[in-house]
Amino acid sequence: MHSYFRAPLTRLPLPGGFQPPPTPTPPAIMFSIISVANLSKTYGSGFKALKNVNLDIKHGEIFALLGPNGAGKTTLISIICGIANPSEGKVLVGGENIQTSYRKARSLIGLVPQELHTDAFESVWATVSFSRGLFGKPKNPDHIEKVLKDLSLWDKKDSKIITLSGGMKRRVMIAKALSHEPQILFLDEPTAGVDVELRKGMWEVVRTLQQSGVTIILTTHYIEEAEEMADRIGIINKGEIVLVEDKATLMSKLGKKRLTLHLQGKVTSLPESLAHYQLDLCDNGATLVYDYDTKGERTGITSLLSDLRTAGIRFNDLDTTQSSLEDIFVDLVRTS
Repeated sequence: MHSYFRAPLTRLPLPGGFQPPPTPTPPAIMFSIISVANLSKTYGSGFKALKNVNLDIKHGEIFALLGPNGAGKTTLISIICGIANPSEGKVLVGGENIQTSYRKARSLIGLVPQELHTDAFESVWATVSFSRGLFGKPKNPDHIEKVLKDLSLWDKKDSKIITLSGGMKRRVMIAKALSHEPQILFLDEPTAGVDVELRKGMWEVVRTLQQSGVTIILTTHYIEEAEEMADRIGIINKGEIVLVEDKATLMSKLGKKRLTLHLQGKVTSLPESLAHYQLDLCDNGATLVYDYDTKGERTGITSLLSDLRTAGIRFNDLDTTQSSLEDIFVDLVRTS
């Protein structure tokens, strides 16, 4: 594997013990660990599940793939992981073609499917150790121990899978996926059916894995999960990638703000002079809501407040909120 870091030059001592300041260490070069090029998948029925998909996933990032049911998320993951074959295009994993160098490419990948399927009557230790052997890896009890401890499963190592809670079983699936020391981890709906407290615990596990150098690709129906976890977000709909963007950039580019005015008294209707602001009366007329585009030359807030005063509508307080990723997601899917 190529080295992406340049070794610092050795400095010789100068007279008088003076040493110039060290040369700053160059930042790590972000490179693509997964490259998807011109990928299409058409089933025998003629249904096109994927249409000319191009996607690069960077080493060490958390990438969230969002899309409605039937958008093509599972098909895309299945092809990247070598479970399904594409109709056209190619996939490189760590520089290896998933079709022509399947074993090398697949050894870099850990996959945690949405469905919980494992031997119910095996112990945690046995099932995770067995998964390592499936990839032809030699026994390594120290690594299995570390994985189980990192996932807070060590005290359950001798427990049979059938005795575990849903959240613990999900952690066992992650442990199995990490047993052969992959560089990439796919998490397909990792917190499906998991309560809020366990979901937040799973987020911490994912962050820890990223810090250890694992690249994580996450599919989720929980928009707040992507908003909380991801470095970049991809949105897929009808088999096509609609958008790929850094999360912060996406929010600033497409996000709108909402101004909420808490009125002094309830209002049953608004005068015609305010119609062009497209205001919404909420809370039985106790609050007034105004959505505006932060990218526009003018937000219209100053003129709105002036026109409200002219119309005799007074308010006690106001606040603004940024639109959520869910709002952005719904708008993109609706227009794609």
